[in-house]
Amino acid sequence: MVKLHNERGYINITRDVFTYLTGDAATNCFGVKGMTVRSVTDGLVHLLKPESMGKGVHITYNDDDTISIELHIAVDQGVNIPVICESITDRVRYQVTKGTGVCVARVDIFVDSILLG
Repeated sequence: MVKLHNERGYINITRDVFTYLTGDAATNCFGVKGMTVRSVTDGLVHLLKPESMGKGVHITYNDDDTISIELHIAVDQGVNIPVICESITDRVRYQVTKGTGVCVARVDIFVDSILLG
């Protein structure tokens, strides 16, 4: 949890807020099919439903009051992966910072799957 202080008091922002903002930003980028998670039992990558996209996002709180974000995604076949990842990084940084006021130190993106059409 991140604790922000202003002249009126304290604001506590939970991991769920960062997860929602990050998942929403990433899945609305061109070429992204959705968030993914690797199954512990069979080791396969599974595409998550929109209501479960938080499982593909991992938030780490840093000592300098910033956060680091790890995303696991699936993309469309034929897209330029470096360009998509740069777009996702920019969008996630912008939406999280705009929505919470917390700076994003890192966005690490793992492309776990490429899906057809």
